[in-house]
Formats: sequence, C-alpha cells, structure tokens
Amino acid sequence: MRLFLTRWQRGLPPSSLLLLLLLSSAFTQQLGPGEPARLWPNSSFRAGETLRYKVHYGVLNAGEATVETGRNLEMVNGRPCYRASVSGRSTGSVDFFMRVRDQWRSLIDTASILPLRASRDIQESSYRKKEVVDFDHDHDLVNVLQTHTKEPIHYVFRVPNNAQELVSGFYYLRTLNYEHLRPGDLIRMNGFFDESSFNLEICYKGREIIDTKAGPIHVLKLVPRMPNNRVFRGEDAIKIYLSDDRNKIPVLFQAELFVGSVKVDLYKYDGLKYRLNTAGQ
Repeated sequence: MRLFLTRWQRGLPPSSLLLLLLLSSAFTQQLGPGEPARLWPNSSFRAGETLRYKVHYGVLNAGEATVETGRNLEMVNGRPCYRASVSGRSTGSVDFFMRVRDQWRSLIDTASILPLRASRDIQESSYRKKEVVDFDHDHDLVNVLQTHTKEPIHYVFRVPNNAQELVSGFYYLRTLNYEHLRPGDLIRMNGFFDESSFNLEICYKGREIIDTKAGPIHVLKLVPRMPNNRVFRGEDAIKIYLSDDRNKIPVLFQAELFVGSVKVDLYKYDGLKYRLNTAGQ
C-alpha cells in the first residue's frame, strides 16, 4: 500500500504531510444516463461550509489550511456536485525554508458522495505537481492528466469499486452512522491517490472530549491502520477526531513521525449545518 508514502520515497519534505492529514454498504443499481453509481445519504454537510486549521510541526507553527464547500453546486457529466477545496500554506520561519502553496479540489456527486473530478496544484519548495483526475465509476477507471511537465501526460488506471480520493474520502467519513459502531470496529474505504489504488482500514476508537483552538469539543476518534513504512511511527500513528454531532467535522488531526509530530487543529468554522457539540452545552 502506497497511501501517504509515494512522495516521501521520492525524498520530499515533511511539509507534504500538511494536506494528507487533512484524509455500511450502499444501495447500488443498474446505471442509466446521468444516474449516480450508488445512492448514499448525506445529512452532515452542505454547500457554504468553511473550516480553518492551524498546522503545527513539533513546536513550530508551520502553516494554515482551509477546507471549503463551495456555495454553489457544479455540474459534471450531468450530475450536481459539491465543490470541496482544501488549501494549505506554510507560515513563519517554515515558509522561509520550505515554501508551501497547495490547492486540492474535489467535485463530489451529491447523490453518491463519490468524486467525479479531482485536481491538485502542488507547490512545495522546488517541487511542482499539477493534475486533473476524472473518475469513471461506471467502469472503475480514472483518467489522469498531468500538466506540470514540459508536455502534458495522460494516464488511465483501473481502480476499486466506489473509489474515493483524499478530499472526498473525508467527506465520506462524515456521512457514516457511528451510533452502531463499537470501539475496535473497522471502517473500510477504497480509493486512488498519486497513481496508486489503496484499500484503507480505519479503526473506530470511541468517544472523547478534546481541547482544540476552537474550545473543548465532543469527538469521535478514528485511527487509520498504517503499514510498516519509513514515515509514520507505528500502526496507530495517525489519529483523526470528528465532532460527535450531526456535522461530524474534522476538528483535530495528529500524526507521530520518525522525524517529529504533526498536529492540525481547528480554530475557526462557519456555515455548519448544525450547532457544534462543544463541551459544556
């Protein structure tokens, strides 16, 4: 499994983790023109939502990240889609030594919560990557167009059924019903990232109250199971905390690395569908 690993193996800096940390069965049917690959209920998010995070690398204030759901729906292949954008930038002394300006976008089908189109515009020090990925869920294929090279490069890859990419994957996690899960239960998600498919298992760890820059919040704790690698320290190195309410927004990410730790902390939010479940309510 190459999720989270590919670009590190190419010798890229720890700043490439900033957005990677911001990562039940469906009713399927025979497809006709303009029909979704599946029907998947969503009562957790809506257009017009904005989430803002501070990124810390060890004791350093390393950057900021913003997750936005566009106010207007967009059409892809006749399907209405949420426009989800994740932007990240380095700040302070980190910006001087390792300038990061990253932009990720995903157009997510409103009926299936599957990505129909995703793009990345990555600027990290001297590293550049610019690509658009179109998902063909009818045939389990993706079409990748890369334009950061001297000549455009086009690839076609076969992917697992109902494949997510990283941005839409976090939105998908927000739609799940956690009421019937017990600590230790696994959530499985298929996906595609950086020219590779992945099969990710996420362990549900239960409920907690944690302190964030937005105040103490009731949360659901999720831990993706990581394979042996040269980046993360142990199988449970990454921890994701979703608000324990109907929004289920990511409020905190933590990762233990062999070369330090990364923390992505919610400090401001706007346009939530429901009231956030802060401690003391």
